[in-house]
Amino acid sequence: MQQESKLWTSNFIIISLTNFLLFNAFYMLMVTLTTYTSSHFQASQSVAGLASSIFVLGAVLIRPIAGKIINQVGKKKLLVFGLVMFFGFMIFYFVVDSLVLLLILRFIHGFSFGISTTATNTIVADFVPITRRGEGLGYFATSTNLAAAIGPFFGLFISQRYNMLILFIFTLLLATISLLISFFIKMPLVELSAVKKQMKSKFQLTDYIEKTTLPIGVVVLLIGFVYSSILSFLTQYATEINLVNAASFFFIFYAICLILSRPFSGKMYDLKGENPVIYASLIIFTVGMLIFSQTNSAITLLLAGALIGIGCGTIQSSTQAIAISKAPKERIGLATSTFFVCFDFGIGVGPFLLGFILPLMGFRQLYLIMAGILILCIAIYYLVHGKSANQARNFTSEN
Repeated sequence: MQQESKLWTSNFIIISLTNFLLFNAFYMLMVTLTTYTSSHFQASQSVAGLASSIFVLGAVLIRPIAGKIINQVGKKKLLVFGLVMFFGFMIFYFVVDSLVLLLILRFIHGFSFGISTTATNTIVADFVPITRRGEGLGYFATSTNLAAAIGPFFGLFISQRYNMLILFIFTLLLATISLLISFFIKMPLVELSAVKKQMKSKFQLTDYIEKTTLPIGVVVLLIGFVYSSILSFLTQYATEINLVNAASFFFIFYAICLILSRPFSGKMYDLKGENPVIYASLIIFTVGMLIFSQTNSAITLLLAGALIGIGCGTIQSSTQAIAISKAPKERIGLATSTFFVCFDFGIGVGPFLLGFILPLMGFRQLYLIMAGILILCIAIYYLVHGKSANQARNFTSEN
């Protein structure tokens, strides 16, 4: 019984590290390519935003397919295939010499990222005890959240102090290490009968999308959309308000405060249920965005980073735990891919759409609207999951 509830196994650590390195490469490119595209190819703000978001669009399109075939192909095989693709396409960044080719490369490169991250997030569910799912997925999500802090920090540091060539070399190195350590993952035996249930010759939408994930997916999509406004335009916003140096540490404070809150939020999820965690996180995220929209000093900018880290990071891991818990065991891969289709779509469409809106209102007004969207998320969450989760918990307590 003790073995079954063990969380920090070698497999859990390796898959978390693989995910961490992969997302570091992703975020380093995500925060620098908008500026790089504008300066190197003289692209407009909306097209430069597209250079970031088209990568995520590629990931979104491939995820449903990856979620469908992952049990048939094998989870580890699909992971290795995706990582080999990710490594291979990284090489082409060194030779791309036109805006059109860069956009094509980013789109195709997104396929490899979608395949790899669908695999990592499905594989980890096999290594997390059911009784510690909230805690385990929370710690695993920390690998992504840490990358969301460290990746942008080093991405901005390298691009500002050196050049994009050094950045491409660094991200290629991360992709290489991520691929190599993935070979040490040891997968448990699979139930072939469950896999065969998914192998249907006739096309059905449910073969590619897990419908139980869609309600919470609406919330996740909006969270991704709001987060993309920070991820893609932090540098430009910081330049406008003369806080460029402080902005370099924004994601560091984001990660530190998220990590400090993770043991509490994960255990609270398992003991008290999802509602207290989700509601508190949405409120904290909203307050962080309000401060972010009005900041005039390094202190308030970094305070916003801390609150956004706690709020956004906790929401992501908690909603993923909800998605997995509502899906049948043999469809966890599809639930994972559907979850990230929603999140990635929000992140992907954000920079492109916001690139059109920004000239009309400016950064401060834009981020106020993002805070308003988060308030809307509280109501949406209550309608799609919070109300039923509360009723189910009350029913369980009474019996």
